Amino acid sequence: MKDFKDKVVVITGAGSGIGRALAMAFAKAGAKLALNDYKPESLRETSQLLNASAAVVLEQAFDVSDKEAMFSFAAAAVNRFGHIDIVVNNAGVGLGDYPFHDLDLNWFEKVMDTNFYGVLYGSRAFIPHLIERPEAALVNVSSIFGLTGIAKSTAYCASKFAVHGLNQCLMQEYVNTGLTIHSVHPGGINTNITKNSLDYKETHDTFHTQFLKLSPDYAAKVIMDGIRKKKNKILIGSEAHLLDFAVRMFPYLGGRIVNKEIQRKLNRS
Repeated sequence: MKDFKDKVVVITGAGSGIGRALAMAFAKAGAKLALNDYKPESLRETSQLLNASAAVVLEQAFDVSDKEAMFSFAAAAVNRFGHIDIVVNNAGVGLGDYPFHDLDLNWFEKVMDTNFYGVLYGSRAFIPHLIERPEAALVNVSSIFGLTGIAKSTAYCASKFAVHGLNQCLMQEYVNTGLTIHSVHPGGINTNITKNSLDYKETHDTFHTQFLKLSPDYAAKVIMDGIRKKKNKILIGSEAHLLDFAVRMFPYLGGRIVNKEIQRKLNRS
């Protein structure tokens, strides 16, 4: 897909971060937008920023873990625009570091509900419309934490590994169609994911400062370039490329190196 002009693009989690950056970039490219975020005020801010671009925008605020709301969103988008060309399941939530034996399973389930089931529902609701197009793209955001296990991040890693696994299956299922599947693995992107985590504390800002340094605009550019080039795996940032190589070559050792480096940086701060 070389040109985004007049394409209909669906983006979840568009109220901030990568989602907002993608909305701005796709609007600049001439796309029409169907946007979601669970915070109505954040979604309105994105829409207001888009006013200058004169983009055609449909917005619906809801939690992506609400299956019925997601399917209603898909129906509303098709009713408004007539078809869908690109879907970016980007919405996600973070959680602080907890030993697994101390982890509240209610938090674990909430992370899975948003990060995995939100992507699952978005994929299932929109794929029937995407495969009707001669050319379409489904972009599901995983993480570098979906490439290797990170100590004390079991909920987040499990959710992002699940997204990665879903993407792998969909790539095989739709390989002979006009629908391309893109598994996105961002490194440290400077978004609100830390402050919006389920259990935000000021101590989480240490992790944010140490690891989340790339801009959302940069991430949006890499994702859009990946769609254009039909890249199944979209790695964002040098650390994502290094980690992907390390865990493919040395699955266990690569993970150990990453965990040690995380602890080194946190202990130094």
